[in-house]
Amino acid sequence: MTALVQLMRAAEVDESKPTPLYLQLQQAIRSAMQSGALKADEALPSERDLARELGISRVTVRKAIAGLVEDGLLVQRWGSGTFMAARMHVEQPLSRLSSFTDDMITRGLVPSARFLHRGLGPVSPKEAMALSLSPGETVSRIQRLRLADDIPMAIEYAVVPSRFLPDPQEVESSLYAVLIRRGFGPRRALQRLHAVLLSEEQAALLKLEPGAAALYIERRSFLAGGEAVEFTCSYYRGDAYDFVVELNIGGEG
Repeated sequence: MTALVQLMRAAEVDESKPTPLYLQLQQAIRSAMQSGALKADEALPSERDLARELGISRVTVRKAIAGLVEDGLLVQRWGSGTFMAARMHVEQPLSRLSSFTDDMITRGLVPSARFLHRGLGPVSPKEAMALSLSPGETVSRIQRLRLADDIPMAIEYAVVPSRFLPDPQEVESSLYAVLIRRGFGPRRALQRLHAVLLSEEQAALLKLEPGAAALYIERRSFLAGGEAVEFTCSYYRGDAYDFVVELNIGGEG
């Protein structure tokens, strides 16, 4: 029996009480979340197991879970089960150029990355246009799943001209830290953002359902002299990010 089921049994989900069973179960799950017994992105036992352990019907369990999904406290992932929703919510200013690593550390979170690909190759037409490179030039490509406190937050595809980063294996945590150490730290950037729906592969990496909403950002970063040093395409999970921009009125009103 899981610790979660033990906690819910202690909460005495009991049909003799006047409160409907599904509401009792919802409250027990909420209490488990508040106590830390159920953590972000942790899986719930299956409907069948919950029903058996608590001595209630699967219809009751399904109704309780559906209500918590509607409230945004639980998420259901096709083929995987029901999970605690990511309670982490990050406000990211678009007016400041900084790395994911620095952003998470500033918020007291532990950043990490899982590399999906690191390698050298000829520049693609899209990359050449973004980085103002000639056909045939070589670039370093780094594809990563970015995490904070072990929760997947973003998928990042970064491309850097090889003259600035000849060995992509040199990047172990922060790309910007490596570029700064090599004397090629970005000084300004242009970003484009729009909403997208995640593919099945992207959703699996971010532990979301296929077709879940995400924020897609293309960023081109430049050296002080204006030379493009980085082209990055990122997919940020829409349930964990708010991008914030401060606006000022220009001229006299």
